[in-house]
Amino acid sequence: MSRPFKRLMELEKLFGVDLLPASKKAAPRAPTPGRVEEPSEWSALRKEVTACTRCEELASTRTQVVFGVGSTTAPLMFVGEAPGEDEDRKGEPFVGRAGQLLTATLRKCGVSRSQVYIGNVLKCRPPGNRTPAPQEMIGCMPYLLRQIRLIQPKVLCVLGNVAAKALLNTTLGITKLRGRYHDFQGTKVFAAYHPAYVLRNMNELGTFEEDIRRACVDAGLLR
Repeated sequence: MSRPFKRLMELEKLFGVDLLPASKKAAPRAPTPGRVEEPSEWSALRKEVTACTRCEELASTRTQVVFGVGSTTAPLMFVGEAPGEDEDRKGEPFVGRAGQLLTATLRKCGVSRSQVYIGNVLKCRPPGNRTPAPQEMIGCMPYLLRQIRLIQPKVLCVLGNVAAKALLNTTLGITKLRGRYHDFQGTKVFAAYHPAYVLRNMNELGTFEEDIRRACVDAGLLR
């Protein structure tokens, strides 16, 4: 059994879902004008994700798929839970208030968004920004696994409860997981608060900034 498939089965068990979703093909959308040329395998993955209709509710309500953004050779990859309204409209992850906090924190460290890769567990916005459903996370997880495999980041930073639990197969909350390293199929996973949580709890801003800086240092982006 391949490790990605085994991981999906572990998620299935964790979330109590009976069946993996069946894939339904749809005509791919036209590529975005001005996009920088990508490696062929990466481009093929983007087209597959863009055409995905596995989760019928998400596919029918999304404005567009939010694939991810940044360097495909980045030493540091961030993973959040799902696109919000701003991300769904612009087609880019972490561009709303939470994303602005992440970008500002990286900039404060001396790191730009173009030096890292930013994605989510889900590629489509859940209606009303609700928490992703277990079946939706299982359906989207193969895409995230392939992104991680193609990028091969030195450090994978999970932001918040949903991303941490999805990748680490744990029921522990982010408060107990953050600030420490964990293993995901041989990749170092560092857990940090989601910036949206920090916006609601500004007393955690210092902790969040320290965690992001540590991830950048350990990924080799800072000394």
